[in-house]
Amino acid sequence: MTADSTNFRILVTGESGQVGEALQRTLAPLGEVYAPTLAALDLTDASSIRKAVREFHPRWVVNAAAHTAVDKAESESDLAFSINASAPEILATEAKNIGAAIIHYSTDYVFDGTKKTPYVESDITGPLNIYGKSKLTGEQAIDASGAAYFTFRTSWVYGATGNNFLRSILRLASEREHMRIVSDQHGAPTWSFDLAQLTAHVIVQIEHLVAQTNCSLVEAALPISGLYHASGRGETTWFGFASEAIAKLQIRQPDLRLATVEAISTAEYPTAAKRPANSLLDCSKLEAAFGWRMQDWRQSLSLVLDDLLR
Repeated sequence: MTADSTNFRILVTGESGQVGEALQRTLAPLGEVYAPTLAALDLTDASSIRKAVREFHPRWVVNAAAHTAVDKAESESDLAFSINASAPEILATEAKNIGAAIIHYSTDYVFDGTKKTPYVESDITGPLNIYGKSKLTGEQAIDASGAAYFTFRTSWVYGATGNNFLRSILRLASEREHMRIVSDQHGAPTWSFDLAQLTAHVIVQIEHLVAQTNCSLVEAALPISGLYHASGRGETTWFGFASEAIAKLQIRQPDLRLATVEAISTAEYPTAAKRPANSLLDCSKLEAAFGWRMQDWRQSLSLVLDDLLR
């Protein structure tokens, strides 16, 4: 994969996260990727963020950093808003000042879950928890910055690396005889590497447009800047996701003793943060704009399991 404008600089935040790790692989062919560690880039410190952008002077800023501990955010609201709202605003402002574009990732948890069909980008938001509220504030700050941007709302992100539901379930399934999993929250698991591939695809498309029209990056990106839903295709529940993962693992390792899984209601599993009952996202706008179709979650689950067992 190459872009017409080559060897440009890309700043990636959240280098140790599952999306950040995947981005470093997918973006490497496009140019010089700088993914500073937490020690080098403190996202709770405005001066640290500005320094990183001004010194590296990227053409693209890809913000994969986030406070994603949904329940913990209820007692760490200041930290959640600092990382999920203030940091993206500063990154977007700095990007605008140097003529760069920013890519950011948001969440299905900006919705209240009362809609019976998948959410589209223009639907009214109404987050139920601090995490969702902080991510929504980040979205709004980026939009208000005037920067050329692409915000990808996604859901239930998982992969072969990092802390995620799939890896926790597989570990617990091998340790326990029985597990109880919520079955009345509906959504779509999204593979972290699929998000990273989408990101590279969008950058390449914009850079091709720059080369074809001989315009600036901002001039090419602004007309299609905005909010896009980008989650795995298909639909399931946390119970369905866990059951499918355990069943697929059992096929691959028939001698392994794994836990049985029981479906329970949200009311039977109280958590600090409320979750939406439906957080399915309609990704047709993404496909229409960029010709990109996210992978079906069952297909990506098989690929991730193969990777984990390799």
